[in-house]
Amino acid sequence: MKYLLGYIILFSCYFGIGQNTMPITKEEVLTKVREGNNTLKIAAQDALAAKGDYLQTNAVLLPNISVSHTGIATTNPLMAFGSKLNQQILTAADFDPTLLNDPRQIEDYATRVEVQQPLINLDGMFQRKAAKAKWTATELQSERTGDYMALEVEKAYMQLQLAYKTVEVLEKAKETALENQRIAENSFAQGYLQKSDVLAVQVRVTEIDNQLHYAQSNILNASNYLSVLMNEGGTSVLKPTDSLSVSYSDIDAVSLSENRKDILALDSATEAYKQMHKADQMSFLPRLNAFGTYEMHDDEVFQGDADGYLFGAELKWNLFEGSKRFGKSQKSKAEYNKAKLQLEQYKSESALELNRAKRNLENAQNKLRLTKMALEQSEESLRIRTNRFEQGLEKTTDLLMAETQYSQKTLEYYMTIFEHNYALAYVQFLTKI
Repeated sequence: MKYLLGYIILFSCYFGIGQNTMPITKEEVLTKVREGNNTLKIAAQDALAAKGDYLQTNAVLLPNISVSHTGIATTNPLMAFGSKLNQQILTAADFDPTLLNDPRQIEDYATRVEVQQPLINLDGMFQRKAAKAKWTATELQSERTGDYMALEVEKAYMQLQLAYKTVEVLEKAKETALENQRIAENSFAQGYLQKSDVLAVQVRVTEIDNQLHYAQSNILNASNYLSVLMNEGGTSVLKPTDSLSVSYSDIDAVSLSENRKDILALDSATEAYKQMHKADQMSFLPRLNAFGTYEMHDDEVFQGDADGYLFGAELKWNLFEGSKRFGKSQKSKAEYNKAKLQLEQYKSESALELNRAKRNLENAQNKLRLTKMALEQSEESLRIRTNRFEQGLEKTTDLLMAETQYSQKTLEYYMTIFEHNYALAYVQFLTKI
């Protein structure tokens, strides 16, 4: 009864998956990931934020222009006299000491246009270069994130292929096990086998059913992960349109390139620290800025019967700020030196990782050759033992061992294909520029 219940549950699972299965190609997955993946969107926003920081440095080149309109009412002697003067309504009578000391309330509405134009700000120019280098580094890192997501898609898609291959192998193994069970039951009915032999075959069928259940779960897991990468919330089970097969590529001559995007990004980040250190050094020099204002005054709102302008230039030199600039310069120099060391360390680690990946690929190639040979041998062994079992010349335990070994070698072979293909894809990822 419990076996029957297990078959019903397993059949329901197969039927549900089959109803919602959606075929998809690797190219379709890559396209959807590029368009909708949240990790790539976050990286793009980081690049936009860095661009925004760079655009802010336009302030060292472009003028700062502001417009304001203020209104006041005052009986302050100085302010009242100045307001009349700004409105150009001052008369001789206004110089009466009584009126000067105790003026009536004066209203003044002023419209002011103010312009500030940087002329020489050397520290600002180097800060602008630092912001540009940071923007470049962030863009390169965003592109490298795209390369990594392509590798992740490659891996997830192959995992889905492997899951379907596993189901395919187990379904064939189940067919073989059921046929062996039929033969064993017939032989038992004729008195050629013992009950224990029939039970051993039935146990094998149950084991395969259990493995099939886990294999179907792996299909769901792989489909869900691909959906997350594509930023799709659908419940459809994905099915690759192509089968898992061995990928080939010549990687003998590949080597680490300093033009790889993540290395270039780190190099640009180091350049940003360098420019920031120069900016801190330039802060010891004076700044030259121009300024100008244009004002309109009246005793009514948004009027301007009287106007005037002012312009000039300021050369400012902060000679000492309590050693603040010395400490800031020392800090930026230390950060620049640290960035250079991190860049060299990253290059060394990247070269080490590439060598390790190449060795892993070589090991996977050797393992692929050996597992293929083992699969062929186990297949031939199973064929011989099956023929002998049908003729009553082979023990049930030996047949089950051969069938189990063939199933395991088949699964191991496809798992090795996955390992080989991913090792190859990882080497290509490490050498992509």
